[in-house]
Amino acid sequence: MAVKIRLARRGRKKAATYDIVVADSRSPRDGRFIEKLGTYNPQTNPATINYDADRAFYWMMTGAQPTDTVRAMLSYRGILYRRHLQLGVDKGAITQEVADQRFSAWKEEKDAKIEGKRTGLVDAKADARKAALAAETKVKEARAESIRQREAAALAAATPAPAAEEAATEEAAPATEEAAAE
Repeated sequence: MAVKIRLARRGRKKAATYDIVVADSRSPRDGRFIEKLGTYNPQTNPATINYDADRAFYWMMTGAQPTDTVRAMLSYRGILYRRHLQLGVDKGAITQEVADQRFSAWKEEKDAKIEGKRTGLVDAKADARKAALAAETKVKEARAESIRQREAAALAAATPAPAAEEAATEEAAPATEEAAAE
């Protein structure tokens, strides 16, 4: 019996999540499985992978073949590297302590890299939001200035009309005085 570690689809249309399962290669994709190892959610950034690492390692050591996608996920999380080190221990090339030390150093480095990506995405999102807010504020100020200029122009257009009337009345007043003097 060929055993595979593969994904079983769940979730609604266009919002899929997957179960990481160990199943007989002859069973259907979403059908019967031997053991559920965890879940995979590709909708998040970075993708969320939750699984039982010890059970995945056990199945890899007993000969279960992962599919390409699951192989990439197990490699990303270090199960394939752990298997590689364990095979070296079994052959006598290194000791178990050295293998554990190498794996824990690799795991710490990988976790730091993943956390760096996660914080980088959060920072980038915050920076984009600040930039959008600054652009929006700039547009709002430009609109307010344009409205102020229009109001000032309208006020200036309304203000000279009374001044023209005063000038006309001043011209008319001397004319009536001259007429009275004659």
